[in-house]
Amino acid sequence: MAQPQWSPVPQVQPGKKSNMIWWILGGLVVFGVIGIGLVVMIIALASISSTSNNNTANANSNSRVIGRSANVNVNLNENTPTRNDNSSNLPASFSDDFSSQKWGIGNSKFGEIWYADDEYHMRSKDKTFLVMYAPSNDYNTENATVKVTVRSVDGSVPSAGFGLMVHCEQSKAKQLEDYALLIYPGTEPEYEIIMHKAGNQTSVVSRTKSSAIRSGTNPNQLEVRIKGTDLQFYVNGQYLNHITDTENYKRGLAGLYTSDAIDVAFDDLEIQR
Repeated sequence: MAQPQWSPVPQVQPGKKSNMIWWILGGLVVFGVIGIGLVVMIIALASISSTSNNNTANANSNSRVIGRSANVNVNLNENTPTRNDNSSNLPASFSDDFSSQKWGIGNSKFGEIWYADDEYHMRSKDKTFLVMYAPSNDYNTENATVKVTVRSVDGSVPSAGFGLMVHCEQSKAKQLEDYALLIYPGTEPEYEIIMHKAGNQTSVVSRTKSSAIRSGTNPNQLEVRIKGTDLQFYVNGQYLNHITDTENYKRGLAGLYTSDAIDVAFDDLEIQR
C-alpha cells in the first residue's frame, strides 16, 4: 500500500514592513498644517478687511464739516501750481476783478463754476462744499492783505458757509491745506475760521455772531491781514478775530470756498504786500 505523500505547508516569508502607512500619516500632517495655515490666512484677511473698513469709516468721519452730520465731498482746482517758495519777485499789489477768465470753470460731480457779469460764480452740490485755489503764484498770500467781495445771489445761506481762503496749497498727497474765513449772512449773521490739514477740515474759531456781516443778498468784503504767522480777519473793514499760523502755510495762495446748492458770486480780489 502506497504511503500518502505529504507536502509541507508553504511558509510565508516575513517581508519588509510597508512604508504606505507613513506616507498616509505624513500626508495627513501636511494637510493639517495647510489647513491651519488657511485658517490663519483667512483670519488675517478678515482682520485686514476690518481694519480697512474702520479706516474708511474714520476717513468719512474726518471729512465732515464741523457741526454737520452729512458726509462732505471736496473739489479742488487740479491745475493748482506747486508751491513757489520765492515770493520776493511778486508785485506790491495785485488784483483780479474777474472780468477775464483766469480761474477754472466747468461742471463736476462736486458742483458748477462759471463767469458771469464780471463775477466768479460757484455753486456746490447739495450737502457738499466746493473749493477753488488760485491759478498762479501771483495770488501768493505770504505777508499780504487779501480782500474779496462776495454775495449770495438769492440771499440763501449755505449751511457750511462761504468765503475767502489764504495760504492755500496741496499736500504731497493732493490734499487741501489752508485757512479760511467763512460767513453765514442770515438774519443773525455769523462767521467761522477753519483750517484744512491733509484734507481734514477743523474749526479754529467756531461760529460767532457779528453785526459787521450784512445779511441777505448784500455783498460783504472779506479781508485777511497777514504778518508772519499772525492772521487777522475782517469783514467790511471791521475786525473780527485773529489766529496764529501754527502749520507754517505761509507760502500758499488765495482761494475761494462755498457750500450747498446755492449760487455764490465773488468779485474784486485784491492782494497788497
